[in-house]
Amino acid sequence: MKIQQYSILFFTILSLVACQSQFELTPYSEFAPSNVLTNEKGLKAVLYSAHASIQNTTASRILINISEVSTDMAYNTGGAENLYLQEFVNFTWSPSTGNFRDDVWAPHYRAIRDANLVLENVNNVQGLSDASKKLYIAEAKTLRAFSYDVLRLWFGGVPLRKSSADEAQKARATDDEMKQFIESEYLASIADLPAPGKEEAYSRINKGVVYAMLTKFYLNTKQWQKAADAAKSVMDLGYYSLFSDYTKMFRVENEGNKEMILVKPARNENGYGNWFSAGALPPGFKTSSTIPEFVWTTSMANFATQYRLRTKFTSSFDPQDARLGLIIRNYTNTSGAQITLGTDDARSLKYWDNATLGNNSGNDVPVFRYADILLSRAEALNELNGPSQEAISLINDVRKRAKVAELQLSNFKTKEELRAHILKERSWEFYSEGKSREDYIRHGVFISAAADRKVQNPVNDRLIFPIPQAETDANKLCAQNQGY
Repeated sequence: MKIQQYSILFFTILSLVACQSQFELTPYSEFAPSNVLTNEKGLKAVLYSAHASIQNTTASRILINISEVSTDMAYNTGGAENLYLQEFVNFTWSPSTGNFRDDVWAPHYRAIRDANLVLENVNNVQGLSDASKKLYIAEAKTLRAFSYDVLRLWFGGVPLRKSSADEAQKARATDDEMKQFIESEYLASIADLPAPGKEEAYSRINKGVVYAMLTKFYLNTKQWQKAADAAKSVMDLGYYSLFSDYTKMFRVENEGNKEMILVKPARNENGYGNWFSAGALPPGFKTSSTIPEFVWTTSMANFATQYRLRTKFTSSFDPQDARLGLIIRNYTNTSGAQITLGTDDARSLKYWDNATLGNNSGNDVPVFRYADILLSRAEALNELNGPSQEAISLINDVRKRAKVAELQLSNFKTKEELRAHILKERSWEFYSEGKSREDYIRHGVFISAAADRKVQNPVNDRLIFPIPQAETDANKLCAQNQGY
């Protein structure tokens, strides 16, 4: 919110594509880098620009859908968005698929650029206290590391640009180089960040956020002990907790609850809205007995594209699972007719908002939730030692909120059995949050699940996406395989 407002001034004067050379634009205003980066207000604006680049709520629906239609969770038909989403349904994406550059590569490299500018200029800021200097350095390092973390999950190795003066032609880093840099940046930032709840503004970086980032980084790189320890560090902060009611957790009026560790903030305005529900609404939707509080009005959009959930996924829930309360399978249309949704056509209304204007709902999109920390520690403990009472108890904490029967340790004889259940639990808990692709890859079932769905192209090199064509055209060294 505040972060997004500050950043608007600087997007136009600091525009830079990641694989191009360093900043060369000469602005004709007081916002020239020589002015901006010598005072605290300007430095914070550039830092907030980095925040805004990784917290683009409007693009969240794209990232969520790419993650989920490429797994057993979701499906898509209709509208202009289907032109690209069918590439992910069918595993036919290519380096020319526009979303790779526009929605992932470019915004995260903008964050990296801004973080580099902060790090390079923080010592030039007049009158800046040592405490503020340490804080801005820690935030910039965290945002840079997180951006590389996301880029690694999507593209494997990418050029590691550690300064704004980095050469234009730069090869992809190796996986070991990526992991070493990301981990070192996260670890270097922790000491100088505030405790949760002490940060200056909502959704800025704090110690809990970095420990959550580390938890998922270690989990996705299968460093199980480190993942378990990082999750425990989040828990030991004593700040976060599960929100009591799953179906109400994502409502606008409950924003800032202590389950949300990091979010992409949204509001009901163009450029800042959450667009997911506009694509999830079925044709002619008015209301549903599942969520009677939500009533569509003519001020709200209803896209031609259809964000749908697969029947295989929705039928896997326990019928009593409270998490089903945000998934509709029937509705009343604007003519008053009762409509039952068919195969692969249930809808997630996790982000419904009666104040929606056009495409723009005000629901924040979670990046990290406390439930993710509990399930991540359970997964790491299981990978280390097999089923244990602690791992089962952590899963049960999440299941109790969902009002489903608690698991028993005796239900799981092997690590493999509990691993398979944890993947299901994560799917039930985090649908419409864009986590399924990385979960399927980590669990080793991304390719096999696609083959089971009769996808024609589920080959092993589809575990990462290709670097965007425009980037390899600009930087020929980007195109070198480097083992990916």
